[in-house]
Amino acid sequence: MEKNEVKNGKECKSNLEQDFAHWLEAAEQGDAEAQYNLGNCFYFGEGVSEDKSEAFKWCKLAAEQGHAKAQYNVGYCYDKGVGVTEDKFEAFKWYKKAAEQGHEKAQNNVGVCYDNGEGVAEDKSKAFKWYKKAAEQGDAKAQYNLGDCFYFGEGVSEDKSEAFKWYKKAAEQGHAKAQYNVACCYGEGEGVSEDKEKAFKWCKLAAEQGHAKAQ
Repeated sequence: MEKNEVKNGKECKSNLEQDFAHWLEAAEQGDAEAQYNLGNCFYFGEGVSEDKSEAFKWCKLAAEQGHAKAQYNVGYCYDKGVGVTEDKFEAFKWYKKAAEQGHEKAQNNVGVCYDNGEGVAEDKSKAFKWYKKAAEQGDAKAQYNLGDCFYFGEGVSEDKSEAFKWYKKAAEQGHAKAQYNVACCYGEGEGVSEDKEKAFKWCKLAAEQGHAKAQ
């Protein structure tokens, strides 16, 4: 699930309860942003008792009005079976609606759906296309996935240099698997000049995040 930033401070709980009351009034009048915020309140139990079914209900109302973040959240709920029965086809449908509005996490997830044939027929070329859209917006998971596409030649011609480039972008954002792959690239001289010192550095970073192979 995705949500907007929440205020911090001593009166945070009080503020959340006030926000909830305000958003409820606006949401009941059909305000999409308020419906989205209300969905997050119920999902995370902020200003109200946690209720995943209510979270899904309000996010879906916002999603049906074209709210991209809400569309992503609805896709997530269907994907994971949160507040609603799991349905990969519905998950793909809502991820794609958000992705088409430029939502980078949704774009990555559409890529995953095409990659794995979840909720849609498997299509590595379309997976690559959506990973690339998200990666170019800075999504670390998509950058890692795009690196895999180039490394293994899935949906695009194999290109170890491009694979390294995208792994490194994800690694620099703290993506542990990407950090390990960057280490391997430096260690084997794949897509980049061999450099054992840099290989060790990136392997250590991945290990510090609990990456089993790096440890």
